Amino acid sequence: MTVINTNVKSLISQNALNKNNRALSAAMEQLSTGKRINSAKDDAAGLAISSRMTAQIRGLDQSVRNGNDGISMLQTAEGALIEVTNMLQRMRELSVQAANDTYAPQDRKYLNQEFQQLKDETYRVTRATQWNGMNILDGSFKGDQGVAGKFAFQVGANEGQVVTHTLGDVGYRKVDISFSTTTPGDTATKEVNKMTLSGTFAAGDVISATFDGVKSSYTVLAADIDATSNSTTLSNIATKLGALTNSKVDITASGAVVTFTGKAEGDLTPTMNCLTTGALKGIQYLDILTTPSSNTALTAIDNGIDTVNSARADIGAMINRLTYAVDNLTNVSQYTNASRSTIQDADYAKASSELARTQIIQQAATAVLAQANSQSQTVLKLLQN
Repeated sequence: MTVINTNVKSLISQNALNKNNRALSAAMEQLSTGKRINSAKDDAAGLAISSRMTAQIRGLDQSVRNGNDGISMLQTAEGALIEVTNMLQRMRELSVQAANDTYAPQDRKYLNQEFQQLKDETYRVTRATQWNGMNILDGSFKGDQGVAGKFAFQVGANEGQVVTHTLGDVGYRKVDISFSTTTPGDTATKEVNKMTLSGTFAAGDVISATFDGVKSSYTVLAADIDATSNSTTLSNIATKLGALTNSKVDITASGAVVTFTGKAEGDLTPTMNCLTTGALKGIQYLDILTTPSSNTALTAIDNGIDTVNSARADIGAMINRLTYAVDNLTNVSQYTNASRSTIQDADYAKASSELARTQIIQQAATAVLAQANSQSQTVLKLLQN
């Protein structure tokens, strides 16, 4: 059948050429982007799977960084505790030296000067050691875990995949207790002493007042702490102190001031202190001015060294745990990347072969289309005389 209006052969060639052009474009897109899936039409299910894998991989990679940050923070904490241990060891050495009776009181005074400086530096290190602007050794950090000193390290790509470690107060706190003898006692006068509370107290702090060997003490309770008003907290504590009994003095309180009045005329020998919370609270009032105080210091420092060693052991164990966690996350990320690659990435050998095939077909189809278009010219010969 010879027709002109409808060139069926040309239409067939055009349709084949269009299909081939789509295949050619797909092959060129894969080769230019390196991806087998460039849009949902390429592989809808594969796109969804690779997208989920991408979220997992990015979460894993960030978790690796989180774990390394946690390791760095803990290493910073242990580095500070190494120096605290060194200072405690030196303080112990000075205590042993001062306990020897070959030293005169003036000699012990010289030894005590270094002892007190080391004690103060121990306090300062545990108060001032920071990581990313946060104090990490004084127990002041309080994150969303709601526990003081408790750090949560997000070492997983999903919610709740955390590792926690608590760095409590490994030093000791200082609170201000000013003490004064307002009325010295003698044979006809009752001695009056005043204790003025200031600073920030915490539950567990033990406030003590001793008169001629008779001691009264109070342990601060959580109920005494007013989160909105420190003056109320101080008044609460003073009131509790005012309710204490002591055979040597009458105790009263007004505001943040506690008054101790001798029950009999004469001088008293008062001492007052506040044993605050913290792992090294036992060293805050130590001195080595006498043999007994040096021996007391030895016991307290030994306990302090054990406490710091325990904290360092906990930190070391957590560093090792985080190291393994980071290694595991790295492996999981690696193999998840490999899995995503098999779904998403272009196979260059296959894509380049497809490109070559479609280019050849395009050239052939173009030539055939030209032939199909030229065949209608033969009809003119039928119209010639």
